[in-house]
Amino acid sequence: MPEDVVFPANKVFFHGCWVYPFVSGGCEGVIFFGKNQRKSYLYAPFIKLYCMQDIIRSLIQEITQFEADSQSGLEAFRARFTNKKAVINELFEDFRNVPKEDKREVGQMLNELKTLAFEKLATLQELIESKKVTYTLPHDLSLPGDAFVQGARHPLATVMNRIIHIFEQIGFEVASGPEIEDDWHNFSALNFQDNHPARDMQDTFFVSVNPDFLLRTHTSSVQIRVMEKQKPPIRILAPGRVYRNEAVSARSHCFFHQVEGLYIDKDVSFADMQQTLLYFAKAMFGEDVKIRLRPSYFPFTEISAEMDVSCQICKGDGCNVCKYTGWLEIMGCGMVDPNVLENCGIDSSVYSGYAFGMGIDRLAMMTYKVPDLRMFSQNDIRFLKQFEKMEL
Repeated sequence: MPEDVVFPANKVFFHGCWVYPFVSGGCEGVIFFGKNQRKSYLYAPFIKLYCMQDIIRSLIQEITQFEADSQSGLEAFRARFTNKKAVINELFEDFRNVPKEDKREVGQMLNELKTLAFEKLATLQELIESKKVTYTLPHDLSLPGDAFVQGARHPLATVMNRIIHIFEQIGFEVASGPEIEDDWHNFSALNFQDNHPARDMQDTFFVSVNPDFLLRTHTSSVQIRVMEKQKPPIRILAPGRVYRNEAVSARSHCFFHQVEGLYIDKDVSFADMQQTLLYFAKAMFGEDVKIRLRPSYFPFTEISAEMDVSCQICKGDGCNVCKYTGWLEIMGCGMVDPNVLENCGIDSSVYSGYAFGMGIDRLAMMTYKVPDLRMFSQNDIRFLKQFEKMEL
């Protein structure tokens, strides 16, 4: 080796060798010290003086251009750049030999190099995973397929359909309306006073105030919409879900289902209503069922009554559902108030009618002898499977 070789202060560990740039006789070159400490010399006037910055830039370019479309290519990338014995870790080990004035620049470049390498690794992994097609066959192709599980009607739907069927036999038709109602159709047209308790937020779920929109508290709003558009005779059923701010218990819930009926024509009497409801009770619960009508009050009917039937769970002996009275209230009813008819453009001096409304949930409790109203909305498959083969 020439005696006039001048070694710069910086050296790098590159490709498993210590690399010393040198200048000799005006020529540039490098000396490679392998791990066995054997020296190799390389003279070339066109070889640039190697330094760590140059190596990092070269590796950045190599990482950027690296491509792999298989697992073996991915492993080659790991071995080259991200494993413990990869070139990047070797550069970090040699970082302590970088001159003090270059440490900040070189350290930043090393961090960027490492970040780039791991981001590239993640990108290559994602690319290779996206090309994988996973298709597995069962161990035994002769095995039977998955059993087809057939559903069944919910008990509330079954009861609702039964009620509709009973009233369709005597000429009633089904009508429907929105579950979010305005004040007019839910309260005002039905003769509710401004200070009626049902208008309070403690009893009703309001969507907005001024103007008032709310979750309907009954399907009577459907009756109003029908009377506004249709002239008598009117004979309709209005089934659907309603909402009230009530305590949840075995006998009540904050939402439930109703069927309301309306009959408007000339010379309709209270006796007509009584016989219609008796016909319904016998068709629904059996010929031995008893009914009773108790005087009551509703803003939209005059005369008003509550209709009870003998409790089908305890057969009149008393239980927690009927509050140990032997009777269970199933509906309210009465003759339509003349003011309601006039609000809908129907002449109350010519036409009269009756209306009734019942909770489907409570009827389902009686029909299927369910002790707790909450069971219908708990989605317990063990409870619902009991009704798979039950039809009314």
